[in-house]
Amino acid sequence: MSDIRFEDKVVIVTGAGGGIGRAHALLFAKHGAKVVVNDLGGSTQGEGANSEAALKVVEEIKAAGGTAIANPDSVVDGDKIVQCAMDNFGRVDVVVNNAGILRDKSFAKMTDTDWDLVYKVHVEGAYKVTHAAWNQMKEQNFGRIIFTSSTSGIYGNFGQANYGMAKLGLYGLTRTLAIEGRKNNIFVNAIAPTGGTRMTEGLFPPGAFEKLKPELVSPLVVYLCSEHCQETGSLFEVGGGWMGKVRWERSLGIGFNPDEGFTPEDVQANFEQLCSFENAVHPKDNIEALKELMQNIQKFS
Repeated sequence: MSDIRFEDKVVIVTGAGGGIGRAHALLFAKHGAKVVVNDLGGSTQGEGANSEAALKVVEEIKAAGGTAIANPDSVVDGDKIVQCAMDNFGRVDVVVNNAGILRDKSFAKMTDTDWDLVYKVHVEGAYKVTHAAWNQMKEQNFGRIIFTSSTSGIYGNFGQANYGMAKLGLYGLTRTLAIEGRKNNIFVNAIAPTGGTRMTEGLFPPGAFEKLKPELVSPLVVYLCSEHCQETGSLFEVGGGWMGKVRWERSLGIGFNPDEGFTPEDVQANFEQLCSFENAVHPKDNIEALKELMQNIQKFS
């Protein structure tokens, strides 16, 4: 095993003024990276702004002998964050999209503002920062990008329709950018972390919150962003000292003659088989995903 180092590498971590983002920033710096500590300093609901949190993390990094600069811009101004990295360090090698907010409400009570703000920070913000860094990464033939998904997006969670939509949407972005970036040595992965932060306080039983230290998420992120790691397009759940890789699974399904068609009653009669995961498949891309469909067409040709 080789030491994982980031000398001469520049890392942007959004939402790095506290919690998991802070842990990411500190660990990247410990491994030699120059870190842009981005944090608007707003509330967990996306209100207000205060640069003190980011400045404090920078002070921690410098006190430990590392190199970092604070950036107070909103992620929706992603070009400013990337320009900050370029102006101060001359390059961008890693982007960790961590910034996020919560506007939890049941769907019946959700407002357009609740929906729009969550989308704006999680999806548009991640897009803006990543898009601003993309061409720089292509030119230097190296890049590592992390999107922060959530089990609320993977599995759903009551009161988080906006958050779940945004978080699973980021995995769709992960998959596509992994395909587009591979030829330029840009690898893109997503994590669905569980950490004891101000966004999750009160959600876990007594004793569990303290075990969900944000620092137990960051080692996976640092490895995924290293030159040693060739993984791309993947999604990992991580937290509390545990981590696991997530993949899609699909039933073999049922097939009808496409020339003759089929009825809702045909679906009803075969629904149990349609939903059976015996001998399930795990498509890795669109080509593999179309395999059973194409086989059904060929069967009746």
